[in-house]
Amino acid sequence: MDVFSSGSFKHEAPEPLEGPVVATITGGTILWFVLFLVQLPFYGWFADHDRTWWLWTCLAGGVLGIYGTWYVRKRDAAIKKAAAESAAE
Repeated sequence: MDVFSSGSFKHEAPEPLEGPVVATITGGTILWFVLFLVQLPFYGWFADHDRTWWLWTCLAGGVLGIYGTWYVRKRDAAIKKAAAESAAE
């Protein structure tokens, strides 16, 4: 049996899930920044145990979350604009 065959196991792709995307991304971004700020007073302990990457991972998550929030807001605006234009036609 060919496990990696694409012949007989074709299924239709499910519909994408839509939800409060902007709120989800914003909440995650806030969580990353909170985790960074909570760990910041313990920088000495993290440095002693070679775990400073924990702080920088949280900071990177927050910064990337800001970009993600901007991106999904632009995406939602484009979807709403396209829906309005198609409804006007």
